[in-house]
Formats: sequence, structure tokens, C-alpha cells
Amino acid sequence: MSLYRSHRARSQSSPLSTQPKYAAQGATHRRTEEAILSATKDLIAQSGASKISMIDISAHSQVARATLYNHFRDKSAVIEALLAFEVARIIEGSKLAGTPADALESISIAISSDGALAGLRQNDPALIAQLLIHSEHPLYLELARTMYALTQSQSATGLAMRWLLGQVAQPLTPEQSRDQAALLVESTLF
Repeated sequence: MSLYRSHRARSQSSPLSTQPKYAAQGATHRRTEEAILSATKDLIAQSGASKISMIDISAHSQVARATLYNHFRDKSAVIEALLAFEVARIIEGSKLAGTPADALESISIAISSDGALAGLRQNDPALIAQLLIHSEHPLYLELARTMYALTQSQSATGLAMRWLLGQVAQPLTPEQSRDQAALLVESTLF
């Protein structure tokens, strides 16, 4: 069989042969980023953000440093990606809730029970303060849009955002989250 026929036979037998390869690469890319973000969250929960390094993240995620740097330019980029992931996760959880009170309770519990936020409160209070004052940050605005979708009111959105941001510094128990979410909904007449 000639070289031309051999190549032609292979190309005809699998015309989309590159599709699975790229799908597998995309899945590997996502798994690697998930491992990096999960490890970063664990490290922040243990010792705060200021005490970890890219070497720590690489070791804890079991991802080679070169691979880590292929995904993120520095520790700030990893932390920014982790924040974006966590805000998206919290928003998605709130969308699954039935009522506005259920959604607020879901968000409240997610914020109050987050281990990485606990690590930041204990080890990096100045970083927490910086995070809380950036009301022009895209992640803050995304959370505010979610609150507005729940409340349909600018004043209720502002109140809900202050309530949630307060929990970053002073977390609530699940019972307090439920009670305060219901009270917030009742008092603002969502």
C-alpha cells in the first residue's frame, strides 16, 4: 500500500480524530485548575494568604511549578481565580434555592462557613478589610446583581450586601443565617 493510500485510509476512517484529543486536553486543563484552586483554598484556610507561596500551592496541589505558572502568572492571579470561582459557586447555589429568603440563607451559610475566609480572618485581617471595600470590583458587582435579582430593589440590595459582607468579618451560625434571612426578607418586603 502506498504512503498516500495509507494516509488517506487513516483520514477517512476518523475524520474527527482531533476532537477527542482537544476535549481531553480541556478536561485535563479544568482538573488541573480545580486542583490548584482547591489546594490554594486549603492552604489559605490553614495559614492565610500572606504566608503561602506558589511553591506551597504547587506542592499541595501536586502540580508541577511549570504547570502552575502556565495556568497562573503569580499568587495574586491564583487568589483572584479562587475568588471568582467561589463567588460563582455561591451565586449558583443561591439560584437553586426556592425563595429569596432561602437564597439569602444559602449565601449566608456559604460565606459564614467558608474555611478560607476563617483563615483570612485569623491570619490576614488587613486583606479581609481590603476585600470588603472594593465595591467596584467585578465580583462584588456580580454578587450585587444577584442580590438585585432576588430583591428587585436597590435599597434592599444595598441592605442585603451589607448584611452579607458583615458576615465575612463576623460569621453567623446556620440558625442565625436562616432567622436573619427571613427577617431581612420580611422587613424589606422583597
